[in-house]
Amino acid sequence: MSPHPRVTADDFDAVLFDLDGVLTSTARVHSVCWKKMFDEYLRQRAADTGEAFVPFDPDGDYKRYVDGKPRYDGVRSFLESRGIELPDGDPDDPPSASSACGLGNRKDRLFNEVLKAEGAETYDGTIRWARALRGLGIKTAVVSSSKNCKSIMEVAGIEDLFDMRMDGEIAQRLRIPGKPAPDTYLRAAQELGVRPERAVVVEDALSGVQAGRRGGFGLVIGVDRHGDADDLRENGADFVVTDLAEMLDE
Repeated sequence: MSPHPRVTADDFDAVLFDLDGVLTSTARVHSVCWKKMFDEYLRQRAADTGEAFVPFDPDGDYKRYVDGKPRYDGVRSFLESRGIELPDGDPDDPPSASSACGLGNRKDRLFNEVLKAEGAETYDGTIRWARALRGLGIKTAVVSSSKNCKSIMEVAGIEDLFDMRMDGEIAQRLRIPGKPAPDTYLRAAQELGVRPERAVVVEDALSGVQAGRRGGFGLVIGVDRHGDADDLRENGADFVVTDLAEMLDE
């Protein structure tokens, strides 16, 4: 039996899950697509200018300049590290445009192509716990900053596990601030008809547990995928697990 507090219908009405890192593992796909997009751009630039082609490092460059940032900010950050200046452009720029937004949209197109071809891996322990929660009559929702959230859920085949979705597309349309602000979580709870103190937030990111704590949620669970347990606790997690299967009564 898990040493952690139980999430039961007596104490909670809903559990709100982050997507990437909690439900699905799509970081690898993102890294592959960033490398493909940047290498194509850098190779063409080298051919045009005569400069040496230095490929994008999917480890160092990705972690230092891209990971965890909004898409266009990641483009700008990496280009700046190489001393490359491009116009910002507009979010509506086509993927062929020579702008930060154009390159970002090119990466997004690649991501969706790979997603459709390879699918999205899910964390078995999270899926099992989500099913168990629904069996108890506890509502579930996905709260993600990703604008690809809907397509990832569809490809992973997990839409049936959740009563609602609050993602980057919806938040932008409704002009709701993203994490670490608690607004997306609070809006999800509101739409479920649940008070924050009767809801659980499940997050693997520091900004996510901060949002849960700032929103006054009844329980904030940190999921440690990268050895960040202490940081998750310091930023608002009530406790930390490495696998949400630990929450099951087995």
